[in-house]
Amino acid sequence: MKPIRTERLILRNWEERDRALFHRINSDERVMEFFPFRRDRTAADAKMDEFRAWIAEDGYGFSAAEIAATGECIGFVGLLETDHVPSLPADTIEIGWRLAPEFWGKGYVTEAAEAWLAYGFEALGVNEIVSFAVAENHRSTAVMKRLGMSADPAGDFDHPDIPDSHPSLKRHVLYRLSRQDWQARKRAAR
Repeated sequence: MKPIRTERLILRNWEERDRALFHRINSDERVMEFFPFRRDRTAADAKMDEFRAWIAEDGYGFSAAEIAATGECIGFVGLLETDHVPSLPADTIEIGWRLAPEFWGKGYVTEAAEAWLAYGFEALGVNEIVSFAVAENHRSTAVMKRLGMSADPAGDFDHPDIPDSHPSLKRHVLYRLSRQDWQARKRAAR
C-alpha cells in the first residue's frame, strides 16, 4: 500500500519494528475489554503477518498508524472486507481501529478513519462502509458518530465468532455510512 498521510499520522503497512506494539494492543486488558480473548506473542505475530499480507495484496486493510513527528506506531486503523456478519453481504467493507491506551482521547482514530473513509469512497468506489462494536463499547460508537455514521438498530446482531461463554460480548451494534451521506457531510464542512 502507498502510505496515507494525515495532519499528524502516517497510515502504512506493518513493519517488523511494530511487533511489540501489535502484541501489546492485542493482549492489553483495557484495549481488549470487549473481546473474549487476548493474544499471546505467537498469535499476535501471526495476526500481524495476516494483516500485512492482506494489505500487500489488496492495497488496504487494518494498517499501522504511526505518529509522523516521532515514527511511533500507536495501533491500527483501516478498512477490511468483512464476511463474518451473517446479515451483511460478503463484500461489505468495515472500518475498524485499535490503539494503545496512552493514545486514546487525542483524536487519532477519528483523523485516521476520516482518511480511510475518503480512500474507501474515492479510491475503492464503495457505496457504503460499516462499523460495529459490542453494544457497551461507547468509546468506539462515539467515534462512529463523529465520523457521521448512523446507527442501524435493525442491523444489530449477535456476533457469530463470540462464544456463548461471553454473553455480554455477543450483541453488536451496527453503524453505516453511505458514500452519498459522506459526500454531503464533506460539502457541508467546507
